[in-house]
Amino acid sequence: MDRSLANELARKLSAAQHTREILPRISEQLPHATIDDAYEIQAAWVEEQLDAERKLVGHKIGLTARAAQDRRGITEPTHGTIFRDQIFDNSSLIDFDMFHNPRVEVELAFILKDRLEGPHVTMYDVLRATEFITPALEILAPRIAGPGRTVVDSVADNSYFGAMILGGRPLRPEDVDMRWVSALLYKNEVIEETGVAAGVLNHPANGVAWLANTLGARDQALDAGEIILAGSFTRSMPVERGDVILCDYGRMGTISARFV
Repeated sequence: MDRSLANELARKLSAAQHTREILPRISEQLPHATIDDAYEIQAAWVEEQLDAERKLVGHKIGLTARAAQDRRGITEPTHGTIFRDQIFDNSSLIDFDMFHNPRVEVELAFILKDRLEGPHVTMYDVLRATEFITPALEILAPRIAGPGRTVVDSVADNSYFGAMILGGRPLRPEDVDMRWVSALLYKNEVIEETGVAAGVLNHPANGVAWLANTLGARDQALDAGEIILAGSFTRSMPVERGDVILCDYGRMGTISARFV
């Protein structure tokens, strides 16, 4: 993709953050765009955010479920970038108007203590490099019109990452069998979704290893201190203004928030 076109689309995505404007589908404007083109747009957008002095604190992994990949005609996950101002504390009051058509997903977050750089990073390398895992909820908030969005739209739009909520009880990797972490997601006191973390590539650490190797191919790495959202193990749940959400992770505690 021509760099000037990637920069132009990135500027439109940046503007949409502030105006809450919904943009036409990139896949419709550029029907021959590839997923690599979409990552070029995402990289140009990230550059804009860094130039605006936003602090990069981590990465998210998306589309880890096989069914979600099949629907989009891909064979591996996608990824995006997390900035510090996109992180909410447990029990936050969240301004609903910050997002367009928000949805919530249930995840685990990895807090790294060591740098991870591909190629050849394994699940075991990830476990050794992780200080804590902790419950996290991701807020998805696309800036691109649907229906009909493709993986090109998702990746270009920072994999639809809007924000995240951290909470619950952080544990060291050796203190929990991550595959069997389960969660109950409530909205307004009604259970809407349930899931088990093994649904994320058989083990959430596999997603982090995939990300380290994918970034390694571009001479990038996951740095110590970064937060890595490992991928959802429930379907995304729509939320409206006034909704109270709570996610119960059993021995790992709970996360709650209200959209106001």
